[in-house]
Amino acid sequence: MTAVPAADPAVAGRGAAEEDLRALFGQSTAVFASLTGPAHVVETANRAFFDTIGQERVRTGVALVDVMPELADQGFIALLDQVYGTGEAYIGRDVRVVLGSGPQAREAFFDVSYEPRRDADGTVTGIRVLGVETTQVKHAQRLMTEHRALLEQIARQAPLTEVLDGMARCIENLAPQEVLVSVLLADPDGRHLRHGAAPSLPGFYNEAIDGIATGEGVGSCGTAAHRREPVIVTDITTDPFWDDFRELAGRAGLAACWSTPILARDGGLLGTFAMYHRTPRVPQESDLALTRVFAGTAALAIERHHIEQAKTAAEARARAAHDELARVLRVERELRAEAEQRAVASAELAARMRAAAAAQAALPHPEHCQLGDKPGCTAPAEIKIADSWGDSAWGCTAHVEEAILNVRSVFIASEELGGLAAYLNR
Repeated sequence: MTAVPAADPAVAGRGAAEEDLRALFGQSTAVFASLTGPAHVVETANRAFFDTIGQERVRTGVALVDVMPELADQGFIALLDQVYGTGEAYIGRDVRVVLGSGPQAREAFFDVSYEPRRDADGTVTGIRVLGVETTQVKHAQRLMTEHRALLEQIARQAPLTEVLDGMARCIENLAPQEVLVSVLLADPDGRHLRHGAAPSLPGFYNEAIDGIATGEGVGSCGTAAHRREPVIVTDITTDPFWDDFRELAGRAGLAACWSTPILARDGGLLGTFAMYHRTPRVPQESDLALTRVFAGTAALAIERHHIEQAKTAAEARARAAHDELARVLRVERELRAEAEQRAVASAELAARMRAAAAAQAALPHPEHCQLGDKPGCTAPAEIKIADSWGDSAWGCTAHVEEAILNVRSVFIASEELGGLAAYLNR
């Protein structure tokens, strides 16, 4: 039995991306029509031609301008007249044409050729029209250009709101049919979704859904975030997921919502990417491909934003730690300096006490304080203090207080006119 090699994830990823590109670029179909006479009467046309202009306009034996009156104001009938009159063919690339009128009008692009038809004598009798619609290709190319611009924004670390808003507007401007894009961002715990970008949705709608919970049946986005898989609601008016939001969607003029979860590389929830529509609608493969492409772009932008946030927070913590360390070192230096000062003062006081003790042999109770520094303290000597080595001195209340605080093992001597009573009554 031959073992089947495991699929290479990188190859599988490239295959999925290529499928998305094929869905976005579409497959071109050639359209053909044969026109006759100076009025450009539609003699025959293939099915693709009538599919392009609309099956309701399938007619032959009538002038092209009667089948497609919108062509006259766009210069195409005049161009056909020129080819018919000069006998010179015309070739155009990515020629823009608006098909239809009113709400049903759509922009399309074609590579076209108008070739004169001639009889046996070489006289021009009509024109062959051959075209290949390039609308999807052109739209997809424009989308890819915008997509590259978004990637460049992400690379230069543009603000997340700017990237997401630009992405939403890009899709809305380039999508063949009207679409309203919304991006919601997941809270760190993944339990709620916050407003990220929705440039075309009403403000009251964005405010109402800001902070909605993730969970089964919580609209399209809450459910997609909960399931970690796309949720396609083609008709909001009947879908049970929208029971709690149906009236809100009605006020906003929304009829369909397709939501895709935005996932990190580790599978964590980053948010949701939603496409709203004004009428009930089922997505085509090109819609799903578009969603996958830009949901991935949103994931890249959000993850980069989270990385930058974490980096900024780490730098702030490092700065705070550095500042705290500097403060501690400063306080330590101040305390060390104060301790050194106290040591110096203590040594000086101890020396004065030894000098005072020696002087007491001749004068047991001096008139003035013996504890003051040079040139000496003139305050009355009221309280006697002693240390553990037997040295004693008389001092004023201020210098006795200083000695008690700064000289180790100093106590108040109990003696007439001095001692604890005098100290307490100072």
